[in-house]
Parts: sequence; structure tokens; C-alpha cells
Amino acid sequence: MVEGAREVWITGVGIVSCLGEGAEAHWQKLMQAEPNADATIFAPFVVHSLAPINFDAQIPKKGDQRQMENWQRIGTYAAGLALESAGVKGQADILARMDMIVAAGGGERDVAVDSNILSGMPGAANPAAFLNERLMSDLRPTLFLAQLSNLLAGNISIVHGVTGSSRTFMGEEMAGIDAVRIAHARIGAGQSDIALVGGSFNSERPDMLLLFDFASFVLKNKFSPVWERGGKGFALGSLGAFLVIEARQHAEARGAKPLAKLVAVVADRASRKPGTITATLSRLWEKLKDKLKAGQIAVLSGATGADPATAEERKFLEAQGELAIRATGSYFGHGLEPQFPMNVALATIALGHGRLFPPSDSTGLERPMKGELRQILVTGVGHWRGEGLALVERIG
Repeated sequence: MVEGAREVWITGVGIVSCLGEGAEAHWQKLMQAEPNADATIFAPFVVHSLAPINFDAQIPKKGDQRQMENWQRIGTYAAGLALESAGVKGQADILARMDMIVAAGGGERDVAVDSNILSGMPGAANPAAFLNERLMSDLRPTLFLAQLSNLLAGNISIVHGVTGSSRTFMGEEMAGIDAVRIAHARIGAGQSDIALVGGSFNSERPDMLLLFDFASFVLKNKFSPVWERGGKGFALGSLGAFLVIEARQHAEARGAKPLAKLVAVVADRASRKPGTITATLSRLWEKLKDKLKAGQIAVLSGATGADPATAEERKFLEAQGELAIRATGSYFGHGLEPQFPMNVALATIALGHGRLFPPSDSTGLERPMKGELRQILVTGVGHWRGEGLALVERIG
């Protein structure tokens, strides 16, 4: 954040995952320290499935729901929760100038069509012609539109009336990091007053599980907490996470109470050569260290469980002394694009309660919090590319 920039507040949080929906439901589940994962539904892959949700509560029109894929329903629902939390839902004058930055992946595939094509190609006389014919005749025209990444932002605009500027970022974990970073920078610089920021991910997709398994990234057969996996990979989790962040002056003018202050967000994009991730995180730490309050800071890590990213992040964290660390992926899995906004949201919730939830780790990295909790450093290290840190601070 540049000198003289405006103070940035978090005034709304909307989250859904395998733990439930909303801030309080998540806090209660996290305090129970019981990870929620399943290795049977999509065996052998371990998946954190979305908790039952009544989408009607935030997406009242069935027609709107029908034209969305599940990742869009998850995101639109979480966005509605965030707007409610911030006290701006239905306030057309604010929503008309609210900016939106969404982190999104590609659309969901028609698995039945894919399966039929893969089954038929080996026996086809002309596989290329067979493939072209099936794609032309079997795919619904709407599928191509549904695969547009910016449709999540479009649906949020339609359902909730958020009609300011809109940006959609792609790029897995880095997209979520940059969404928060750029929203923070724009508000701090006076280019925006209030923004809706976040993303969503549907983990219950055989095509995505297969895709990540090709690169040996997916945890299989048995669940274990992130730090105990030895680099075996991530358990995908269905997530929706949105934040309302705004300039302090704007929030005060409308009588909104802050949930936390977003002090700074920094990011980089290191290669995956040995040592580069640890070095990059150390450089990012140097940019924030003057803002850190010794003895009053904890870490919420977005570590995936896949090496080398997780091993190098652990090395970085261990070099910072006795910090209270929590890997949230142990509780609700890894959601790629929304993982970073989700952890910023959980940092906000924990600061509101004034304490951390219990560890879920037997390796000794996660310790009880000593001293008063005033700040939380959120880490995000992509399984393939991208690193970021966000500093969230309690107000009052």
C-alpha cells in the first residue's frame, strides 16, 4: 500500500463449503477441529463436498438457477451472503457503483458426452471424423456459453444487481490472490470506493479430478491433514467465498461497521525450481514486516498439500519463529481460485472472535496461539504458480 493511501476495511463476508454456510457455521465447525472429507464418493480421490444448501435463499428464481452450472450457483450464493453481511443487499444506489472482481476457472464439461466420445473413438473407422461428428451433434449450444469464465460475474450482476465495473481473473490460485490484491490497491488509491471480491469452485467433478490426477496432484485413498501428507497432493473442496471491501470513509458515511482491516496484499510469481518459492515468500515478508505486531500475529495458510509448493512454504514458515499456524485446507479442502479470498474471510472471522481455532496437525508445525490475536497473515501458494500474502488486522 502506497504512502497516504486510504484505509481499506472488510465489511462483508460470504462463505460456503463442506462446513456449511456463513461465518458462524464455519466458526463452530472449525472450533470442533473435525475435518470433513470423503474418500468413497469419487474413490479413490479424497473430496470435500459442499454442505447441503438451499440455493433459493439467495437465488430465488428457478430460471436463474437452471441456466447456471453448480460452480456459478455456489459463487452467486456466496456473493449474496457477503452483500447481506455488509448491509448492502438490495441497496440499488450502492450496488450500481460497486465494483466486482471475480476469480474463476473454466466452465463445467458435459461428462456424459465426454464419456461416450472416449468410449467410441477406439472403435471408430475414422477417429477424427467421429470426434468432430459427436461434438457437433451431442453438445448443447448453451454449453459453450456456460463455459465462459465471466458468467459468474454476470450472474451475480443479474441476481443481486451489482452493476459497477466488472473484472474476471483466470489462473487458479493466483487469480484469487490478484483479485484481492487489485481490489485493495484500487480502493487504497481512490479508484474505487466499494468492491465485491471472490470466487467459487465445484470439486465434485470427475473431469477435474481426472485432470489433476494426470499431474499426480490429487490426494487418494485416505484423508490426512495438509502438513502430514508428505507432498501427496490436495483434496479438492467445493468453495464459495466473497468479501465486501471498501474505503473507510465510504463505510463510515453509510454507517457500516468494519469486520477487519485489510492492511496489505502482496504477490509474486516464482518458478518452481528448488528454493524459489521459499525465497519469494521471504521477499514478500520483507515488504510487510514493518507492519507486523510481534507476539500478536498468526498465520492462515492456503497450503495445498502438494509438493514442492507445500514443502517450501513450510520451510518459509518455520524460519519465521514460533508462529501459530493453521492450514485451512485440512478442514475444507483446496478450492483453487477462491482459496485465498476464503482464507481472508476466515482471518476476518477469527479476528472478530479474538482467537484461533484448534490445530489439526500432528507434525508440530501448528501450535496454540500465545498472546493476544491482533493480526493474521494469510498465505497463498499455488500448486503450480503464484504466491501471495495478505495482512488482516483487528479494528478496535
